[in-house]
Amino acid sequence: MPSTSTSERTSLLPNGDRRNFSESDNTFLHRTSRLFKAEGEPSHQDSLKFFVFGSWLNILLVFVPLSIIAHNLDWDAALRFSFSFLSIVPLASLLGTATDQMSSKLGQTLAGLLNASFGNAVEIIVGIAALLQDQLVIVQNSLLGSILSNILLVLGCSFLAAGIKFQESNFQVTAAQASSSLMTLACITLIIPAAYNSVKPPVESLLANPLSADSSVIDPERWNGLLVISRGTAILLLGVYVAYLYFQLKSHSYLFQAEGDQEAEEPQMNIVAASISLFVVTVITAFCADFLVASIEEFADRYKIPKPFIGLILLPIVGNAAEHVTSIWMALKGQMELTIGICVGSSIQIAAFVVPLLVVIGWISHHELTLFFANFETITFFASVFLVNTLIQDGKSNYMEGLMLITLYLVIALAFWVS
Repeated sequence: MPSTSTSERTSLLPNGDRRNFSESDNTFLHRTSRLFKAEGEPSHQDSLKFFVFGSWLNILLVFVPLSIIAHNLDWDAALRFSFSFLSIVPLASLLGTATDQMSSKLGQTLAGLLNASFGNAVEIIVGIAALLQDQLVIVQNSLLGSILSNILLVLGCSFLAAGIKFQESNFQVTAAQASSSLMTLACITLIIPAAYNSVKPPVESLLANPLSADSSVIDPERWNGLLVISRGTAILLLGVYVAYLYFQLKSHSYLFQAEGDQEAEEPQMNIVAASISLFVVTVITAFCADFLVASIEEFADRYKIPKPFIGLILLPIVGNAAEHVTSIWMALKGQMELTIGICVGSSIQIAAFVVPLLVVIGWISHHELTLFFANFETITFFASVFLVNTLIQDGKSNYMEGLMLITLYLVIALAFWVS
């Protein structure tokens, strides 16, 4: 049988390509890589480079290994808390970056919604970590603090920044009122358990640890009533949240669209790289959140820092760092619809999705988390939602309104510092 020459063998390649085998192998590898990367998307190397070096906040990633070391070697509580706290800041930013890159080909409304959703991934992770460690007060305070941080601090800073650049900023009033109305509903659902408790003997001690409280103090019927109200309300809120998603993305999506054409930014990561990055960062964040929650008790006791202040003020700063920067940046570009979507939309997702979700998770895992907040927290939440509704009902914003929101947030922070 005659031997086959190299040229004859290469003629079997597609389109009669007569390149040598090394070239055809490279072509095969190139075509294989295209299975994992769409045409025109950045390469995996470029995606990784952008993800790691795309923000100066990533310098703080050095605290991730420090947090692990401090926890395993049982260093001082201040170091364990500080390292874990600082490590979550860049991780929250990276979660936002990966989400933003994944949603870069979607419309502005869905992009804003996804950014707000995965921006709350930190709150969910921290909440679950605290819930599984029976830190029910930390769960409630961190979630309430995230809502207050978004609608007061982040929205206030955005209004202030936009007001410095523009005399007045406009946004879709109907969409803003729809969002604020849902926020009001969530606020009312948190007031009802407190109202139910007001006709019963005081149960403030139950908030600390209902399972270990003195049996002479606990009224089983009263506590069971709070559990039934909380779990039933959680299921209803989750249903309302699903309806709100349909309202925002499908039936009335036009209300949430910004006026005028917006410049679309070129994606810096491909879908596969963004998805893998999102998964990896989520896992790392879960470990750091667990270390953070584990150090709070000792840190608060040793250094005389009120736990409500840690839960309502310090922890939300970690979770909202990325949203804070994005919201202000969008406000400076005049995209107030996106700013409202990030701030108010994120608060809605915490109140109507994250809080009910954690109540259900606690129900399944036998951790009796309720929607019952102490009177002070309830009044604070109601006052904050009332002020936000008052300021956005005209569809306009200025720097003075931003200053009002920031001032209320600082007053609340001061009150919880001395609580």
